Amino acid sequence: MVTRVFAFLLLAYFVYSLSVYFGNSGEKPSTDVQKGFAQWQSKNCQSCHQLYGLGGYMGPDLTNLMSAKEKGAAYASVFIKNGSARMPAFHLSDGEVEQLIAFLQWVDRSGHTTVPADKVTSFGNYQLDK
Repeated sequence: MVTRVFAFLLLAYFVYSLSVYFGNSGEKPSTDVQKGFAQWQSKNCQSCHQLYGLGGYMGPDLTNLMSAKEKGAAYASVFIKNGSARMPAFHLSDGEVEQLIAFLQWVDRSGHTTVPADKVTSFGNYQLDK
């Protein structure tokens, strides 16, 4: 009996894995998106920012920055190029900034963060429940 259950679970795992691998109907990332993701990783953006609520808490969640009212690519470009009091200027080229923006736009189209607006402080980070 245990062997049959194990065999069933193993089969289900492989079927699910193959369906995820081959059945992904989501948008495929372009070269610019992939390079933007490489920028995100190399500059360690996730140490301060979140995507889908995962990452650091010093900066805001950037999951839906591109579609947020009064924000978007131009808004993000200013911070990426110049930094702020809390964010360093990384001295990226215009092409690198465009790639990072392409990555953030791709993330934005992929879903929505589940962080409620009333939990975001005036500094853009989260107010954690105690």
